[in-house]
Amino acid sequence: MDWYRHKSDMRVRINQAGEMVYLTFPILEGQKQVNHLFTTRFGGVSEGVYSSMNLSYTRGDREEAVDENYRRVAAVLGCDVEDMVCSDQTHTTNLRVVGRADRGKGVTEKKDYRDVDGLLTDEPGIYLATFFADCVPLYFVDTRKSAIALAHSGWRGTVARMGRCVVEKLRESYGTDPADIVAVIGPSICRDCYEVSEDVAQAFSEAFRKPGQEREILYSKGGGKYQLDLWRANEIVLAEAGIPRERIQTTDLCTCHNSRCLFSHRASHGQRGNLGAFLGLNGN
Repeated sequence: MDWYRHKSDMRVRINQAGEMVYLTFPILEGQKQVNHLFTTRFGGVSEGVYSSMNLSYTRGDREEAVDENYRRVAAVLGCDVEDMVCSDQTHTTNLRVVGRADRGKGVTEKKDYRDVDGLLTDEPGIYLATFFADCVPLYFVDTRKSAIALAHSGWRGTVARMGRCVVEKLRESYGTDPADIVAVIGPSICRDCYEVSEDVAQAFSEAFRKPGQEREILYSKGGGKYQLDLWRANEIVLAEAGIPRERIQTTDLCTCHNSRCLFSHRASHGQRGNLGAFLGLNGN
């Protein structure tokens, strides 16, 4: 694997188990109470534009192929597919606390909820799952209370401060102190690849008003076009929510630049599957 060779392994690690290639994050590897991973395109059984580790049942892939892909992820995590609980992403900041009663929802059981872009739990053996193809994965581990959260944050979620919403929900649900959180901003589209229109840029200008923030996250190309830095925007959101900067790690891995290895909606013009982010408490 040479697609990420030019990057430091301090932020992301490439792993392989059988045919499956997946990513882990060293800052979370140091938290022994959790298991986690982020999938790549490699190691599943899907074909065509979904090749090969697609984790979406709604994009036209064969259901039996997606089932097998989940089984392979579960084997690497050391859990059963019935232990997974999936989001229902619609670019909201809606969050759901889940537990054993939710086991399998989105994989082996039907979801009885909608419009949920983030999941939280403090129950060991429950594996949270969210899905991506350019948007930002956000991982949260409360290292003191043994609570976790996983969230999807596209531009709408970022401008609405999804990261802050998660921190507030962790505090409300488990008594989390933001100073005890370790957070990861996972693989997603970088500023160089993410051109947005003036209305999106305006929304960020209004939401990020502190001196210097707009300059950090927006670059004007002229003609009403801008390059948007979702990584930096989410770093600002998480830091303002009280997570210490040294406990926030940005993966610095662009899905669009690496679309041979990671699904990218922009690079594929929508002809793609979904990557998966997984996070669970192992009870140790």
